[in-house]
Amino acid sequence: QVQVVESGGGLVQAGGSLRLSCAASGTIINFNAMGWYRQAPGKSRELVALIYIGGDTTYTASVKGRFTISRDNVKKNTVYLQMNSLKSEDTGRYYCAAVVGTRDFWGQGTQVTVSS
Repeated sequence: QVQVVESGGGLVQAGGSLRLSCAASGTIINFNAMGWYRQAPGKSRELVALIYIGGDTTYTASVKGRFTISRDNVKKNTVYLQMNSLKSEDTGRYYCAAVVGTRDFWGQGTQVTVSS
């Protein structure tokens, strides 16, 4: 059993910053990757950022240079998403995913709302 819990969402003005946190716990110790996805109203869920077990990262084009995904060096299976220069189009529900092999585990999501 794996639990994934996100936190850190909220309401922020355009140009502001937020930091999201995600902690995965349970029976799986090492995940191949952990990452963030988001879903805006009326749109499908999209990848925002991933960090792999070796430390490599990938970002969707629209957030490159503004968002940074990182891993906690002390708290195992905890990742963060630092979001700077937020835009109204970043509004959505942000979900954390933890991947091992062909299995993925999802949190309930945290809402991010950017007001213009």
